This record gives sequence, C-alpha cells and structure tokens, in this order.
Amino acid sequence: MTPFARPPSSLSGAPRSPSLRRFVQRGFTLIELMVVLVIIGVLAALIVPNVLDRADDARVTAARTDVSNLTQALKLYKLDNLRYPTGEQGLQALVAKPTAAPMPSNWKPYLEKLPNDPWGRAYQYLNPGVKGEIDVMSFGADGQAGGEGKNADVGSWQ
Repeated sequence: MTPFARPPSSLSGAPRSPSLRRFVQRGFTLIELMVVLVIIGVLAALIVPNVLDRADDARVTAARTDVSNLTQALKLYKLDNLRYPTGEQGLQALVAKPTAAPMPSNWKPYLEKLPNDPWGRAYQYLNPGVKGEIDVMSFGADGQAGGEGKNADVGSWQ
C-alpha cells in the first residue's frame, strides 16, 4: 500500500456507522432558527434606539463646534476691520471680500469655505443680534426657529 492510498472502507463514500450517518444528516430545526431570530430581534430593538439618539447628539455637538468656529472668525474680522460684517454682507464676508458698504479696510480670508449645518442648511447670521452683539445660529433638525431636543436652535449665545 502506498502512503497516499485510502483504506478500502472509505472508498465507498458512505459513512461506516449509523451514528456517524445520523450526525452528518443533522441540521437546525425550525424552532432553533426561530429562537435565534427572536433573540436577534430583541437585541436590535434594544440597541437601535440608543444608536439613533447618539447620531442626533453628534449633530448638535457638530453644530455647536461650527457656530463657535464661525464666531471666532467673526471676532478676527472685527479685530482687523473694526466692525463685524453687516447683516447684508453676512457670513460670506468671511470667505470673499464684501462688495457692499461699508467696505472692510483690512480684509483677508478668514475661512476657506462656509460650512453648512449638520442638517444641510446654511448657518444664520444676524447683525445686530437678538441675543448678543451678533448672533450665529442653526435652526436645528426641523429648520425652524425654536424647538426642543434635536429641533432646538444652536446659537452663539449658548
């Protein structure tokens, strides 16, 4: 017999004992599959709401960071030009030199581009502001003034 030859009993392809044959034919029952699906469903029902709440929290945090960055850029603008951009000039004055009066005396680019809020809308700018000298804000998830939770406004006064 060569070292690579199989024993004659394995050549037939059939298992040698009935218990081995039963083991090879055994699979999952429908009840076992249903139990696994129920467990997966319960886990998903518990985990998915928590993950979705985290996404809303992350958007609010990103909006606060953007508002803070825009406010800092506006302060630099005021330091260089002795005033904030007018309401008409808006936040665009941080990216491109304003063409409307009053013309800034020492303008330079303060941002490469204006960000949109995490919900895809432009940030709002008021000069004079309602809650401060100037206001920079996002209207939140609903895109309307006011609201609570994820729909609450995120502004420079916070």
